[in-house]
Amino acid sequence: MTDAPAPPLMLFNSLTRSLEPFEPVHPGEARVYSCGPTVYNFQHIGNMRAYVFADTLGRTLAFKGYALRHIINITDVGHLTSDSDAGDDKMEKAAASQGKSAWDIAAFYTAEFKRDLNWLNVRDPAKWTVATEYVPRMIDFAKSIADRHCYELDSGLYFDVSTVADYGRLARAVTDDGEGRIEEVEGKRHAADFAIWRKTPAGETRQMEWDSPWGRGAPGWHLECSVMGEAELGMPFDIHTGGIDHREIHHPNEIAQNQAYRGCGSLDCAEHSGARMWMHNNFLIDRGGKMSKSTGEFLRLQLLVDRGYHPLAYRLMCLQAHYRSELEFSWEGLGAALTRLKRLVMVVEQLKSASSQPPVKPIDWWTERLGAFEDAISDDLNTPKALIWLDDVLSLKKFNAGERLAVVKDMDQVLGLELLTLTRSDLRIRPKSATITETDIEATLLRRKEARAAKDFAASDALRDELIAAGVEVMDGDPLGWDWRLAN
Repeated sequence: MTDAPAPPLMLFNSLTRSLEPFEPVHPGEARVYSCGPTVYNFQHIGNMRAYVFADTLGRTLAFKGYALRHIINITDVGHLTSDSDAGDDKMEKAAASQGKSAWDIAAFYTAEFKRDLNWLNVRDPAKWTVATEYVPRMIDFAKSIADRHCYELDSGLYFDVSTVADYGRLARAVTDDGEGRIEEVEGKRHAADFAIWRKTPAGETRQMEWDSPWGRGAPGWHLECSVMGEAELGMPFDIHTGGIDHREIHHPNEIAQNQAYRGCGSLDCAEHSGARMWMHNNFLIDRGGKMSKSTGEFLRLQLLVDRGYHPLAYRLMCLQAHYRSELEFSWEGLGAALTRLKRLVMVVEQLKSASSQPPVKPIDWWTERLGAFEDAISDDLNTPKALIWLDDVLSLKKFNAGERLAVVKDMDQVLGLELLTLTRSDLRIRPKSATITETDIEATLLRRKEARAAKDFAASDALRDELIAAGVEVMDGDPLGWDWRLAN
């Protein structure tokens, strides 16, 4: 292996709209904060794309040799039913509709979210920060900026966006009236002003409310991320991530709070925003209209599993597109990703069978291929190109199996597809609607194989029809050698 310098990690900073080299605030460390979910419902697969992206970023930083400290928050209070800072609190509304406490709602959907992350092989952060555990810090943070940047109305404490420089620069969507789509509240100085603290209306009682200098109530949604990021990572930290939807309101408001806390500096210096870089993944598009939770029946990871798709097929589907590109979801596209994953697993299984020695790192060609892979991921996490180099390594049949496994292992540290541990049986997931057992399938296939060997094609066809009627697709001649699969 040569001593050629590693390529710099170039990342797209949404705040400056440019590619920039990653230069850590603390040498040798990478401190990353990712906006987590509001745990009032299951997360749809579009939500989950943000965590595949954040996990890929974290894995890349670790691959590049940085000590990673990654924080993901859990929003269990304060987020309103509209991202435009309007409506009822999502947690309180869910609790009322389900006849449960807001705390129980939060606990249940937090567990479901973490299960989905596990299915996608998204690694746990260094710490989960739960909003309700930081309310005293939120009150202290708000007190520290209230005199210079906030004003009080009957409904709560509001942040005056005119008191900081460059409000809305991240979104690049400021109009003459300021940032759009913010709740209209009588008495606000500017349309874009947003709530730091929301008072509980007279005569009402919330399940989640606290005493504050501005009355009993609950924090605004944007406050929590400023507080938890500063508490766990310090300011400025290195990278703040989230979905592109956060770029329009949530993150500009969070940045404004951070500027106020740090002395109102211009965003010409990105560090005044609280983070050196702001990174956003693009949307997952579903033409069938099943992505929105407002439909009541929406696309979530459990539905993919119920239809027989391994969750890592969805992870691979995400990696096949650049994180800043829109990704269209279709069952055909997911099926193609599953087929590609099966091919990868098949080749890795063959390599493991052929190699009697533990994976070892070779020299020349390993350096070339892994170097090209690192070039790809260092270019703003270009996972589609990185996957091409993974395919290339798996196609190099003339090289030692153990050496090829070693390279695959290194690459999969970034891709997170579990290629050295996944098996064919892992990928053969029963659709929820299937009634036939795998034992019955295998027994029927054996009888069919015996019938074909005896040239009893009538019996063979009858057994095939029997399997088809049970929802089993017999895959004669399948180049992957999968033999059968349960129809979705």
